[in-house]
Amino acid sequence: MLKSTINIDVLLDPNRIPEIINWQATESTAGELQKAKAMCLAFWDGAEKTAMRIDLWAKDMMVDEMGDFYYQMLMTMADTFSRATKQEELSEELKTFARSFFKKFMDKMHEEK
Repeated sequence: MLKSTINIDVLLDPNRIPEIINWQATESTAGELQKAKAMCLAFWDGAEKTAMRIDLWAKDMMVDEMGDFYYQMLMTMADTFSRATKQEELSEELKTFARSFFKKFMDKMHEEK
């Protein structure tokens, strides 16, 4: 059996707020550590039927970056859901929501400037 490993390092400031997030995967084409400003990691516990999540973002993550991040996550979750379930209509509903969410986010950002 093959094994793939993903390592995530989170460097915290004295108040335990993430400053730097680095990751590396054994099956990645990138040989060196990859930097990230945010991460969302989810696991499905089949026995308990619950999702377990780790959501972290570095303190230098900007609000506009968070909006982009969530939009892209919603779109890729829709694609993954479609591949896993073949439920194209529901996947498109999620993408429609993601587009609406992002438009409202951007409108709000322009209002606040």
